[in-house]
Amino acid sequence: MNAKRVLDIFKEITAIPRESGHEGPITDWLCKWAADRNLECKRDKTGNVLIVRAAAPGKESVPAVVLQAHQDMVCEKNAGVEHDFRKDPIRYVIEDGWMIAKDTTLGADDGIGIAACLALLEDTAPTGRVECLFTISEETGMDGAEALESGFFSARTLINLDSEDEGQLFIGCAGGLNTNIRFNVGRASLAGLDGSPLRLRIYGGAGGHSGDDIDKGRGNAVQLMARFLYGCLSGGIRLISMTGGGKPNAIARECEAVVFAPDAKKLAAAFRSFGEDIAEEFHRTDPGLSCEAQRLEPGQFASAFSVQSTRRVISALFSAPHGVLAMSQDIPGLVQTSTNLASIKTAADGRSVEIATSQRSSSTSERRAVAAKVRAVFEAHGATVRHLYEYPGWNPDMNSRVLALTVDAYRRLFGTEPEVKAIHAGLECGLFLQKFPGLDMISFGPTLRGVHAPGEKLELASLDKFVALLDELVRNFG
Repeated sequence: MNAKRVLDIFKEITAIPRESGHEGPITDWLCKWAADRNLECKRDKTGNVLIVRAAAPGKESVPAVVLQAHQDMVCEKNAGVEHDFRKDPIRYVIEDGWMIAKDTTLGADDGIGIAACLALLEDTAPTGRVECLFTISEETGMDGAEALESGFFSARTLINLDSEDEGQLFIGCAGGLNTNIRFNVGRASLAGLDGSPLRLRIYGGAGGHSGDDIDKGRGNAVQLMARFLYGCLSGGIRLISMTGGGKPNAIARECEAVVFAPDAKKLAAAFRSFGEDIAEEFHRTDPGLSCEAQRLEPGQFASAFSVQSTRRVISALFSAPHGVLAMSQDIPGLVQTSTNLASIKTAADGRSVEIATSQRSSSTSERRAVAAKVRAVFEAHGATVRHLYEYPGWNPDMNSRVLALTVDAYRRLFGTEPEVKAIHAGLECGLFLQKFPGLDMISFGPTLRGVHAPGEKLELASLDKFVALLDELVRNFG
């Protein structure tokens, strides 16, 4: 197995639609790929796929190993970019040693894991039994791992290929859950009121992964818009609509609010001044962060949120927690608990608002306490709240056999020590451990940057080392 073949397969994968919840095309492609190579393959009713290469002659006594990656990708694009993730291939460039999708997500999370599995399956090097598991909808709730039936694979060692820093071996992760909020909005006529509508837009944030990047201090466009609007409530503004953010596991890069203002000129000037303030605040983490205000035609909107509904929604958003809430007491530098104010969307009829948040923690009690705090904030302002998609964390095991084997392989290959770490992002390993008690696991991958945001990129030099390590580990597993 070599890195060029892995990259070639990944390039094929970038042309296959695989948005979370719509993995049918990649699922079918995986099954056909196995059939074309006469490999054992099965698909469960959820859409998880297992492809198996039998042990080579003389390797039957080597313990089986299962490699795991998820089929879906986070589908995010920059505002104004025309791209349909349900049918359009990902556009990428190779530049300065990186493979980059400049206007969308690349999908190397976790398409590169899929590609590595397939390259190893078709390789001719003799190994023990190799099982490759491809789960669905990891990014939106780990649905595939949650629905995985006992006995779907036989190996007692699992290598997860969904990490994003070469040279780091992960043996633990945070658990998480989503908390979704709904406001029913009262509307009132604008007839007879002095003022005009204004479109406010915050854009150009760096965004990123709500687990890996939550500690980097990046601006959250939804939170920033709420901060500005809260300061304007005494001026009599009324919300007409507010939309921002995207997926629950991505930090909001953009947010747009349409408001009715008694003095639109004054509000626009205040917003531009606010833009200068936040550009200075986030000049290192979000150098592209910008604000713009656009005057709209008077009379363009017949109604807006009522004064009470405007105050409820804005006050709740401004009060809602976001960011790192606790650091690990055991592992220096590791985020233990965080929450992400991910997105807001106003319904087409303007009568409801949906808000998505997500909470992560390596402590189940802390994760649920933070989710309860988010619930309390929004319920206090009259919203209805529900929790969903909870998944467990994965506690580190320093006595893991596969950890010892992987560290030894890394030393042999590169003459240096890898870092052994836990990660604040969520991996499916916690769910696997619930369904397969005693499963020995590790996670590693090549270096990715900007995952869950446009501009996601894969470092090609790190791909060489990732592939070499995986090949060495599987070849010598016995």
